[in-house]
Amino acid sequence: MLLSLVGTGKFDVVLSVPLVLEYELVAKRVLDDTPLTEEDIEAIIDYLCLVGRPQRVFYLWRPFLKDPSDDMVLELAVAAGGATIVTFNLRDFKGAEQFGVEVMTPQMFLRKIGVVR
Repeated sequence: MLLSLVGTGKFDVVLSVPLVLEYELVAKRVLDDTPLTEEDIEAIIDYLCLVGRPQRVFYLWRPFLKDPSDDMVLELAVAAGGATIVTFNLRDFKGAEQFGVEVMTPQMFLRKIGVVR
């Protein structure tokens, strides 16, 4: 449901080049587990790039989080001015609140923006 709301104005998507590359890599790695084709994945990534707000990150705090590959997401959220990180993996982002960043599940975020109760 969250993906279907991208580009509707209900929230902004903030992207960096490393994050887009990570999205593409992970999505293509699980292609066999989804009904999506490689072309579908590329179209979704292209759409995210079209409607997303590009954000440069000029500083790194690595390593900070338990999973070092999540550090780039935290750094992007901080660079974007305290954006909310939406993830199913709340545990790996423990400590993000020190940077003024909220971390929530998609369901929590949908409640916050008033889409679901």
